[in-house]
Amino acid sequence: MAFIETSAVAIGPYGSRAALRSAPLPALYPAGAEIYGQGERCRGIYQVEFGAVRVYRLLADGRRQITAFHLAGEMFGFEADTVHHFFAEAICATGVRPIAASNDSDQSGRILPMALKSLVRAQEHLLVLGRQNAVERIAAFLGDLADRQGGLKLIDLPMSRTDISDYLGLTIETVSRVFSRLKRQGVIRLPNLRSVEVVNWQALQEMAG
Repeated sequence: MAFIETSAVAIGPYGSRAALRSAPLPALYPAGAEIYGQGERCRGIYQVEFGAVRVYRLLADGRRQITAFHLAGEMFGFEADTVHHFFAEAICATGVRPIAASNDSDQSGRILPMALKSLVRAQEHLLVLGRQNAVERIAAFLGDLADRQGGLKLIDLPMSRTDISDYLGLTIETVSRVFSRLKRQGVIRLPNLRSVEVVNWQALQEMAG
């Protein structure tokens, strides 16, 4: 595992230079590398410095269910007990900073809002899986990514179509078909496999339900 220097990492809205100097250096994980595995002992939580992380569980029949994607600035690894119940992997080249458990009030005040955001996002994901069709699921997914990336028209997609299908409970063929349909309808453009440009925000929001 390679490490990068603290000075190369941008300071986010929840940190300070003093906090970064005293925090562990972020670790660099190549695409597909495991950050932690199901059943491993929890050693704290993690913050994505750059890149993206997928959290998933393997089902009894061998299928993979992705439960969350985490982007730059977001935290993951929250658990209710002492072991991890999911796997976490780097989607692309990703820098991850470990944050050890602490009673420090400043750190707690920084972590709590991030934990609550993760909880709300998980609840919204359950609603998407439970009540929406394929078009609505993908529209909601793109809208969520856009919000998390600052509301820009050009959405970065670090994850593959297979990742998206495993996250939304769809087949990869359905995901590809819906992307093509949204493109034909003039709702989105597909500059490449790793980005989506939203052309018609109102239509996308209406499709999300």
